[in-house]
Amino acid sequence: MTDDPHIYGFDTLQIHAGSRPDPATGARQTPIYQTTAYVFKDADHAAALFNLQEVGFIYSRLTNPTVAVLAERIAALETGEGAVCCSSGHAAQIMAMFPLMGPGRNIIASTRLYGGTVTQFSHTIKRFGWSAKFVDTDDLDAVKAAVDDDTRAIFCESIANPGGYVSDLDALARIAEDAGIPLIVDNTSATPYLCRPIEHGATLVVHSTTKYLTGNGTVTGGAVVDSGNFNWSANDKFPSFSQPEPAYHGLKFHETFGHLAYTFHSIAIGLRDLGMTMNPQAAHYTLMGIETLSLRMERHVENAMKIAAWLETHPAVEAVTYAGLPSSPYKDRAARICPRGAGALFTVGLKKGYDACVRMVDSLELFSHVANLGDTRSLIIHSASTTHRQLTAEQQVAAGAAPNVVRLSIGIEDADDLMADLDQALTKANS
Repeated sequence: MTDDPHIYGFDTLQIHAGSRPDPATGARQTPIYQTTAYVFKDADHAAALFNLQEVGFIYSRLTNPTVAVLAERIAALETGEGAVCCSSGHAAQIMAMFPLMGPGRNIIASTRLYGGTVTQFSHTIKRFGWSAKFVDTDDLDAVKAAVDDDTRAIFCESIANPGGYVSDLDALARIAEDAGIPLIVDNTSATPYLCRPIEHGATLVVHSTTKYLTGNGTVTGGAVVDSGNFNWSANDKFPSFSQPEPAYHGLKFHETFGHLAYTFHSIAIGLRDLGMTMNPQAAHYTLMGIETLSLRMERHVENAMKIAAWLETHPAVEAVTYAGLPSSPYKDRAARICPRGAGALFTVGLKKGYDACVRMVDSLELFSHVANLGDTRSLIIHSASTTHRQLTAEQQVAAGAAPNVVRLSIGIEDADDLMADLDQALTKANS
């Protein structure tokens, strides 16, 4: 492939981007390079690598050939300049913020986020001296008003977990640009097949590769994609890139690496010091999954649309939040932000409340009751008692995880079989 992967279509990139036949054996599939360290050519070669004067492999906490192929492939699919892979989606969020933040700094975060992310932003990041201001990102005036001199990013999900709400990325990107800060978009639920946040103005894109990118529920992983479009030296807000780095003899990352400054910093400092490393076997599983991403997402969306429309008419159901439905207030936005479909994640509110949700979950046969999403298998969870349990009642409602709500992640099975399973479970839940 050429050095400009953007001339290729998505289906080609998901199979070929970043991958070349193994030079030693000719192996066509990317090998699992299960090694800790790499032999240097000589002392000068080693010194050049450690001084960031030459690109290569040193130690697998930093870079690994299998993981490097995955990073290049995800960057190509997201139309980014570079990417760094790490051990989980939560690790990716910390990695994304790490070079931007400092004690006393804050981010603006959407109220519609995965419960674990809300907890991470509400409590865990305070240990670093960081903080988050939670704002309804549909209220653009409130987002603007929340930005202050210490704000270093705006964070949202393209398709929010659990409710399936679609964020207005273009509007949020304009606010971020006016404030001179990056927009960070979690694109896990949409994947780059349905949504490319960078094309809507995002600076950074994060993924839990555990979900749709891998697609088979086997490994955890995360990724941070850099658009390469942000001017890190435009002001003094981001000294990690614009100011001399003491650990590399005063090297200035933005001045030295330009569009790849964020990616190089994330590897040379982020992975070096935080150690949130993806293992090569996990990268291999994810590479295998990505090869069929577009095919899977088409079926996910087709099934989700059919099932959501049917659920909306079910007598036991109070509401369905799927953004692809004609009744959804997000339908027009979904068509603009996610032109290939509104994903396969949404919530269902039951008329008989919390207890009915529990009975429904316990009565299903095809749907798996797990704390995951984005699998080929259809999944269900009662968010208020599990993934969003640590949140206050007000936070649960704001996040779309009220007590009478279950979250569905629609898989790629036969849709009629899934509806039959849901119907028998809802009948039992309503009795």
